[in-house]
This record gives sequence, structure tokens and C-alpha cells, in this order.
Amino acid sequence: MPEFRLPVRVKPGASRAKVAGRYGEDELVVAVNAPPVDGAANEAVVRAVAKALQIRPREVTIASGHTARTKVLVLHLEAGDVNRIRETVKRLLDAH
Repeated sequence: MPEFRLPVRVKPGASRAKVAGRYGEDELVVAVNAPPVDGAANEAVVRAVAKALQIRPREVTIASGHTARTKVLVLHLEAGDVNRIRETVKRLLDAH
């Protein structure tokens, strides 16, 4: 099962969840309305990214940055999904 690493920049406490935009060179911006308390924001990030990429939340794990705004997610994908995910991420990075 291929893995796809995805750097993200989290904005906790947003008015609504949104996955779009670029932070720095290659980090995808993920805004979540959950506060960064007791892992609530991390769970919200996993759910938001899974929804935006049309995959199951269990296919998304946080590899690093559990307590930081910058995180690296690992997407556990089926071989046929890699190109679709790559294109979707590219589109989301370029969105405002």
C-alpha cells in the first residue's frame, strides 16, 4: 500500500473547516474549528483532509508535529489513488 506524505499548516479555532491554500513552499493550509486542546484539532485535521481528498479518515495519520501547527500527514492509499490524490492536492494548494 503506497504512502503519500503531505505537509500541512493548521489554523485551529477557525470559524469553519476548510482545506485550501498554500503556506510557504508546499504546505497545504487546513483550517479547523476545533481548539488545539486534548487532540481535538488533530482529529479535526484528519477528518477535514480525508473529506477534502475523498478518502477514509483511517487512511490518514499524523507522522510528525502532533503539538505544532506544521504537521506531516501520511496518507495510506491504494495504488490506483496516488495520481488522483496528487492532482487534488495540487489543485487545493493553488486554491485561495
